[in-house]
Amino acid sequence: MRTPSIAVTLLILSAGVLSAQRWEVGASAGYSLWNNVKVTNGAASGTTGFGSGVAFGALLGNDINRHFGGEVRYTFIQDDLRVSSGSTKATAAGQSHAVHYDILVHAGSKSESVRPFFAAGAGVKYYRGTGAEAAFQPLSNLAVLTHTSEAQPLISVGGGVKFPISRRALVRVDFRDYVTPYPGNLLALPPNSRGVGWLHNFIVMVGVSGLR
Repeated sequence: MRTPSIAVTLLILSAGVLSAQRWEVGASAGYSLWNNVKVTNGAASGTTGFGSGVAFGALLGNDINRHFGGEVRYTFIQDDLRVSSGSTKATAAGQSHAVHYDILVHAGSKSESVRPFFAAGAGVKYYRGTGAEAAFQPLSNLAVLTHTSEAQPLISVGGGVKFPISRRALVRVDFRDYVTPYPGNLLALPPNSRGVGWLHNFIVMVGVSGLR
């Protein structure tokens, strides 16, 4: 009888902790920027990666105590594939989907009118090439823009500011750096072509959240 009693006690205590937490459900929109990865093939060189585009997101989070919280985030990013060298470039339609969990460290309490926070976490990013592959692509000696998809592990680092506008709602501004390994199936490197560096996806978003 001892083990069931302990289990029941833990469930009651957990329910009490969860009920004391404040939950947040929100949506946001913003803009996405990328770094470029250098590619070389013999004497030829250029850059490959993704173009800037719009981003939309959703989140479910909670405050554990005065300073610490966590949230699950989903972000859709419209980011066309690209490769360029000098004045020559090639592009193809693409998009990506990021899902991750972040730990939040707040600088102030829930009741303050301005509440900055630092965020860090991890998850997965799913890249998709949505455009048709061209019969001939410029700069295919450096990188080939494909109509494929692949998933890569994701590191999320950033922060933001929350502005409570009532007991049940807040406005927030978020910045994230999504770091992933190079998606070599989507941005395929032909024989003798070499790419250097990881991809950094910088996203700024403004959103509204409801509190419970």
